[in-house]
Amino acid sequence: MDNIIPLTSIDHIFTGAGAYPIEFVFVYKDRIDEKKLRSSLEETLTYFPPAQSTLKRDSHENYVFVSTENNYSLEVVEHPVNFDDTEKRDIFIDPVKTLEDEILTKVRLTHTPNGSVLGVSISHAVADGFSYFFFLSNWARVFHGLNIFPPSHERDLLIKPDKNQSEISAGQLLNDAGLFLDKKRKEILRDKLIWETLYLTNKELKHLLAEAQKDCQVRLSFNDIIVATLWQRYVEQWNSKHEDHSTYISCPYDYRRMLFKLPNTYFGNAVALATTSLSYTKLMESKLSDLALLVRKNIASVDQEYIFKGLNTLAGLREQKGIEINEQIHVVNPEDGLLVTNLSRLPINQIEFGAGPPVKYEILTPANRGAVILPDENGVQVRVCCPVD
Repeated sequence: MDNIIPLTSIDHIFTGAGAYPIEFVFVYKDRIDEKKLRSSLEETLTYFPPAQSTLKRDSHENYVFVSTENNYSLEVVEHPVNFDDTEKRDIFIDPVKTLEDEILTKVRLTHTPNGSVLGVSISHAVADGFSYFFFLSNWARVFHGLNIFPPSHERDLLIKPDKNQSEISAGQLLNDAGLFLDKKRKEILRDKLIWETLYLTNKELKHLLAEAQKDCQVRLSFNDIIVATLWQRYVEQWNSKHEDHSTYISCPYDYRRMLFKLPNTYFGNAVALATTSLSYTKLMESKLSDLALLVRKNIASVDQEYIFKGLNTLAGLREQKGIEINEQIHVVNPEDGLLVTNLSRLPINQIEFGAGPPVKYEILTPANRGAVILPDENGVQVRVCCPVD
């Protein structure tokens, strides 16, 4: 029997055209047993119903997930070229689209001369970054015959009935939820995106933090420094306007540990967007310490009131405009913004399927104007998805 699962307001913004999935590829030195990989995936999916679902329209304003047993895709291919010998990383991924009747989890296992590459694409409506890796870690445990850490699916905690509001404007959506109401999103064209990688060693991070801390009485973090650096660098790099204008920085905030009743193992999207702005001139003139302090205050402004105000505003917007409005909601300002996600504590070594831990991994999430902070052996690496002029 099909299992019907509601979407929260945050889940909804990752539906429709231009909604990017979460995608990583993992490189292994040995071959993965494809038969065991498939059977363990099928077992794991029974604990994660949204990951084996399709999207269905339920009403004027809502989608639901319809979960069906083994509703996923896993294909196995042979490729004559090793991972390091090709720049076409997309060949290792089978991307999902978060549209009605589409499969929302797709896996591609590629056998190469030197081992295997595992590419996993999951709809962002199904999972945020934490949930994506929580799912993969549990899948690896099932592969090895271990007990899983049971996920929570208590979406009702994030769905509130208070939706009756006056007409919601773009300004209110930005103020209440840190999101942008703009022109309709376009389909993602991967050949119109390029990736840049920055490496920051622990020594460099400590130096940057120490220098910024001299001019700031508030305790800053490595994250504050990294986000401030990226904001200044990339908004300048992408600037196409000659006159002064507003620029924006947005940071997803995982609130699993903030909401009293929401379990840490919640599977879904448990993120609020902390967004702030500066004029382009002010951004370019600011010291790193001042920008880092602004980032710190922006993230610290997320509280339970802000979280639920954002959820209710999104629900009210769908009630007023219909489900199609999702395709006009942007998590990053499409002209003058940057989104920075911190995933520097990923459990990469746990993503192990009988071929040893990954010897390399790479994010392929096609999030235009998005940067992701990832762990590196001696510090962090930052992957930035840049627009092509």
